[in-house]
Order: sequence, then C-alpha cells, then structure tokens
Amino acid sequence: MKSNRFTVLDLIDLDLKEHNALNLRCVAGRRGLSREIKVPEINRPGLALSGFFEVFAQERIQVLGRGEMTFIQKKERKELLLTIQKFFSYQIPCCISCYGQEIEDFFLNEAEKSGCPVLITTLDTTELVIRLLRILSTIFAPQKSIHGVLVEVYGIGILIMGESGVGKSETALELIKAGHRLVADDVVEIHCINGNVLLGSGANKIIGHHMEIRGIGVINITHLFGVSAIRDRKKVELIVVLEEWDAVKNYDRIGIEDVYMNILGVDIPRLDIPVKPGRNISIVIETAAMNERLKNMGYNSAKEFNRNILKWIESETAKAVFFGENDVI
Repeated sequence: MKSNRFTVLDLIDLDLKEHNALNLRCVAGRRGLSREIKVPEINRPGLALSGFFEVFAQERIQVLGRGEMTFIQKKERKELLLTIQKFFSYQIPCCISCYGQEIEDFFLNEAEKSGCPVLITTLDTTELVIRLLRILSTIFAPQKSIHGVLVEVYGIGILIMGESGVGKSETALELIKAGHRLVADDVVEIHCINGNVLLGSGANKIIGHHMEIRGIGVINITHLFGVSAIRDRKKVELIVVLEEWDAVKNYDRIGIEDVYMNILGVDIPRLDIPVKPGRNISIVIETAAMNERLKNMGYNSAKEFNRNILKWIESETAKAVFFGENDVI
C-alpha cells in the first residue's frame, strides 16, 4: 500500500475476487471504520470473552467463530455484560463474525457505544483466517518501487531494467507480440512476501497495463492484444539489465558465475545484456527465461558445458601421459 495507514474501511473496500474475497459487511460501529489495522495478525478472543485479559492481543483483528458466538449466546447476559464492556474498552481494530452468524443485540450495542466496527462474513473461520493472513501479509510486506518493466515469459517473471531510452518498453512490446504477458510498465511495485518472495505489480491499476512507446505515445496493451496479454502480479524470478554496448567491457560469455541483485533482502538472479543494432533482445530474453526454468529444475547448461570441457581436457592429458608423444594410437 502506498499509504502508511491501513484502516478497517480500507479492508472492506479492497477489490478482492474469487479465492481472496472476504465478503465483509458492517453491522455495527460504523463510526470506527477509520480505526487503523496495525499488525498483519488475527486473534480468537475466547479467553478475553471468558474474562481473562492479561495477554489479550488487542491490536489484532478479532475473529469470532462458532465457539465464541455459542459462548456469547449461552452465557448469562448479566454476567457477560461487564466482560463485553471491558472487551470493547480496548482499542480493537474490528471484530469479524464468521458463517454469517447473527450477533446478539447487547454485543452490537456495546460495539456501537465504543465505536468498534463489527463485521460479518459468510466464510467459515478457517477460510477467513487463511484469506486474511494472506491479504494482510501482502499489505504489510516491505515494498519498493522500481523503474522498469515486469513481464512474464514462459512462466518466469522477468524484471527488465536499464537507463531511460535503452529500449525496455520496446523489448517488452516484442515479447508481448510473441505471446508473453505484461505485468507492469515504467514503475513496478515490489512486495517482499514471507521474507523470501518478491511479488511485482503495477503501481497504479488504472495505468498499469498501458505502455509508453517513444514515437507512438501511450498504448493500451489490453485493447491491442487482449486480456491474455496481461496479468496483475507476478513473482520476480529474474532481472535483466539492458545497457548500451561497450566494446571495452568484458561481457560474460559462458555464464558459470551466478550474479545476483538484492532487492528488499532477497537475492534475484541478474543478467546484464548489452544492446546494439542487430541484436534481437526479445529472443535473448526468451532464451534466458527458458534457461532459468532449466536451472530451477536442477540443470545448469553452463556448468554442464564446463564439466564436459574439463573431462575432455583430463582425458586428452591422460592419453598424452600414458602413450607418450611418439606413440601411435
């Protein structure tokens, strides 16, 4: 998220679909929808509802499953009222009731008095917790905006970087025309998920699948190539840095040494590709993507080539030592 502040209203308003949808609706405490969610964690408040508040995780979203709701319904109301009042005296971000369960009026009244939002979802408890943790881990993940183009080539997320005018967008356009997909152009927003996965997306959903091509202007990739040519986000697995050809520079021609770029504490394989007239950079990137897939499957072409060369050298040396220079084989 661009903002440092994420509220309950932001959670409700998230554009989530299919396996991420939370199906939330607010039934009480609407004036507290501006309350900030500060941690990407949830809490089941069974102990708190029974009156034990010593280790109450008040800063977390409180999830009410069937167990908590049955306890509220079965417990003597007069006995429970003081506990509920104390419960809502804490600055809880919000409460979410699962299974679409109706909530006792006295519970909603206390929530309304304290200004704590109470939400209802049709999801079961387990599914809600899974989706919430997945969504919150992305929202609260370390993030960084990078100037470049993110494309998916043969299933590999490739971040194309380089100086302005080197041909990043034009190269990406060739890849899209060849059947690959655009994730983001110009500004790529990177999120570090679980400390070891970089997830890239467009910084702005409205302009994310547009491209600026010098000499043409801004083009809409979705309209030109169809929805199959785009995707919203992709794991970054390879970084390609385009640079102007330097005749003096010694470029890697074998690829034995692995080079990495560190982004948000995660090392991503990096390739420096020189650009000059006559080089088909899109084909080079396609080949790099397929080679990266082979590496992920445990096969490294460069290292295999090097091993074969060493075997050949050792074999020829052994023959020369054993037979001697004047022996005829």
